[in-house]
Amino acid sequence: MGLEEHLPAGFLLTTVERWAGYARSRSMWPAFFGLACCAYEVIQTGTPQHDIGRFGMEVTGPSPRKADLMIVSGRLSQKMAPVLRQIYDQMPEPKWVIAMGACASSGGMFNNYAVVQGVDHIVPVDIYLPGCPPRPEMVLDAVLKLRDKIGHTRLGANRDREITELEQARLGRR
Repeated sequence: MGLEEHLPAGFLLTTVERWAGYARSRSMWPAFFGLACCAYEVIQTGTPQHDIGRFGMEVTGPSPRKADLMIVSGRLSQKMAPVLRQIYDQMPEPKWVIAMGACASSGGMFNNYAVVQGVDHIVPVDIYLPGCPPRPEMVLDAVLKLRDKIGHTRLGANRDREITELEQARLGRR
């Protein structure tokens, strides 16, 4: 969404990709979307015992316009789905999503008309975090895995090509 999108592919872009990936992965600002009991586990990651501030994520603003990571924790009802999508759309690019817990990942034990069977029906999810509820250590592990994923994200035309290839692979086409 900036200068890197207009650079041609080549040696310079590789260096810029590494630098930008490192910077992006070390400066995530989360927007917590706590819906149920999993929210307490996310809150606990900010305590001195787990200290999510080690990863530069202690900044949580009241506005999604400042966040680039959304952690959805808990079951998502049909009534809250449009709100989740609106908050996701307000986040600037690039943005990432962690679905935390069995309810956010697959609807959990709530298989009825009122609960969305996985937040991936509403927003694209980058990391699924299993458990009911997942421990704070698991949240920190998911953050580390997401940092690694962000650090290897390509930029510019390479990114567009990579996204197209991933979508085709997920759809079963080559």
